Amino acid sequence: MGNEQAGVDDLRLFCVQKRTMLFLNDIIPNFVDIVLLLGYNVLVILCVEVSPMAEMISIREAAVRWNITERRVATLCKNGRIAGVKKQGNRWLIPADTQKPADQRLKTGAFRKTERAPKLPLPIGVSNYCLASSEYYYIDKTMMIKDFIDERPMVTLFTRPRRFGKTLNMDMLRTYFEKSDKDTSVYFRDKKIWACGQKYRDYQGKYPVIFLTFKDVKFDTWEETFAAIRDIFAKETRRHKELLTSDKCDEYGKKTYEKLADGKVNEVELASALLDLSAMLHKHYAVAPIIIIDEYDTPIQQGYQKDYYDKVIRFMRNLFSGGFKDNQHLSFGFLTGILRVAKESIFSGMNNLSINSVLDNKYSAYFGFTADEVMEMAEYYGAADKYDEICRWYDGYRFGKTEIFNPWSVVNYFSNECEPRPFWVSTGSNDIIGEVLAQADEEIYNRLTSLVNGETFTTFIDTGVIYPQIKSNPSTIYSFLLVTGYLKALKTTPSFSGDFMCEVSLPNREISLVYNKEILQRLENLIPPSTAISVQEAIFSGDNARLKAQIQTLLTQSVSSFDTAGENFYHGFMLGLCALLGGAFVTSNRESGDGRYDIQLKPTQKGLPGILIELKAEKNCSDEKLKKLSETALQQINDKKYETELTTAGVRTIYKYGVAFSGKKVEVAVG
Repeated sequence: MGNEQAGVDDLRLFCVQKRTMLFLNDIIPNFVDIVLLLGYNVLVILCVEVSPMAEMISIREAAVRWNITERRVATLCKNGRIAGVKKQGNRWLIPADTQKPADQRLKTGAFRKTERAPKLPLPIGVSNYCLASSEYYYIDKTMMIKDFIDERPMVTLFTRPRRFGKTLNMDMLRTYFEKSDKDTSVYFRDKKIWACGQKYRDYQGKYPVIFLTFKDVKFDTWEETFAAIRDIFAKETRRHKELLTSDKCDEYGKKTYEKLADGKVNEVELASALLDLSAMLHKHYAVAPIIIIDEYDTPIQQGYQKDYYDKVIRFMRNLFSGGFKDNQHLSFGFLTGILRVAKESIFSGMNNLSINSVLDNKYSAYFGFTADEVMEMAEYYGAADKYDEICRWYDGYRFGKTEIFNPWSVVNYFSNECEPRPFWVSTGSNDIIGEVLAQADEEIYNRLTSLVNGETFTTFIDTGVIYPQIKSNPSTIYSFLLVTGYLKALKTTPSFSGDFMCEVSLPNREISLVYNKEILQRLENLIPPSTAISVQEAIFSGDNARLKAQIQTLLTQSVSSFDTAGENFYHGFMLGLCALLGGAFVTSNRESGDGRYDIQLKPTQKGLPGILIELKAEKNCSDEKLKKLSETALQQINDKKYETELTTAGVRTIYKYGVAFSGKKVEVAVG
């Protein structure tokens, strides 16, 4: 027994060295005593065959250790970037000693992340691919080229909302495919497309290209619009000056060239310009050109709003018929726009047209930023902790099955020192919303109001909707709002006609601000404009009684939909009022102190006060209860120290308001 005990002592030490003893004791109580009964050989077998139990941590723990978001850690697990990771049910388990995976862009030299190295500038308003990809922070979208080459549709139409990267992507295609005196391959050698192999590299620099953008063609008359399009063609023609001296072009072609280049063509001649110019390029290079037209429908939208719609539609129909339909001098064609404009026969008879809308899966990740791209961008600019805020403000779009962030707003967010603002809505006209509300009946208006309140509904969506349908068929409103970026499709079901039934909602907080403002403007038609001004004056002056009276008046004189509104709607209502204030910046639900305030007005000028507003809403409140509710809201501002951000920014005077709503009644507490 003594020898056996000595052997057990030895094996006890062996188990400790192999880190198995702890594991076995956890499973079998009094493990050693049991083994003494079973015998030495059994212990040897157990100790040899049981492997050490590595310590594992959760996604949350890894996120804290590595200073990145939980969502980013989950993506790294899913993509196989973390060694030893295991999935247990729906949970990822990560070895505790695993180091944070290195950013893959370090391997390619896309950027070098050092403490001293300056960050690449943000490409705000940069639509030139060569410039954007070489001198700015560029999110690689070159796999779009591969997808196109694999599919090779004759003519492709991409429809997306404004400021979602259409122009930059079209310039990327131009740069990749176009014959040039310069070696443009340098702009792709460190990009994803170049790593796809020689098959795809052979397309680089192979074709002459006709590139036109109509994004700035916004005029009040058809005459001005025609003149602008004529000038665009003239500049593009002059870019191909080699045609003027080409020995492969006949005299008729050269005369046509001169007229186009000089801008001395009439409407009929300009309508055939795509066909004429592509024929000359084909003869000169012995390779049929690629035609790219960016934002083709901008003149069409302008024509609708300025009453020359029929004229611009007729011209575009003839232009595209010559350029894209049965054009033997065309290798490929690309068009971008917001709407398809299909029912106007603008693409009449074009059986070679491939349409990619916001509801299609193809090319869905190439316009806008994906979640992974935004995560990497946030990490690069040292703002990984801001990812959730970026999601609330600028995420929420869904193209096909891909989650998409608004690229313009995300870039401007980082440029603005991570202060959220409605960047996208200020880049262009939101007349479409005003047009929609002007034609909306009570049912439509109530539905739009419900969106502001955080609700959803299911509706018919026609991706081929055209502008005149707004007046003739108000139900097309939701189709317009979806394709123009003011709605997102949560669920999509194909209908019998080839269109869709979609459950829709507001994408994010930025778009919510647009609705709030436009709905408020509709309300201003029902009340004197001075009422809104009085509300603003009362807020800035801290006049409790006046503020209460003016908001009460506004609610009382407005539509009945307020009767059943919840806190989200009142939040939007007040935010819309505040958005009209000059000299202040409006934010919503941003962290400050120990929580998130409802509304903050941060002054942009010294001497102006800062404003904090906390909102509460309950149905069927008595006057006494409503007053207590407003006081509770005010107390929350103080308890949670919401003034921290303003104080840190040097704002000396801060007004605090607790505002409580019940139906059309309001109570205000001032601190």
